Amino acid sequence: MVEAKGLNKPVKLKNELAQFLGASELPRTEITKKLWDYIKANKLQTKTENGKPENAGKFIVADAKLLPIFKNTNSKSKSGKATNLTGMKEGQTINMMQLASVVGANIE
Repeated sequence: MVEAKGLNKPVKLKNELAQFLGASELPRTEITKKLWDYIKANKLQTKTENGKPENAGKFIVADAKLLPIFKNTNSKSKSGKATNLTGMKEGQTINMMQLASVVGANIE
């Protein structure tokens, strides 16, 4: 059997994400896909920052289930841009580009 590498290699999920996805290990690609499936199924996208969910747009609205996952995020990108969502509240949004930071913050 060929060992999966890179984005297809299973990673250990932190507690909140593991509970949300119902798995303890998944590849990053699968984590991101499952998060997007949930976001789309629950119409949690909006075109404006902290706007009402309208099922389209580049912002993702935090609902009660996503909030604990988002709140684990406090990281810096390689370019030095900080993503600190620890004080986030339900109904607030993240930019879809921040989803990678959220995934990164929720794996070990």
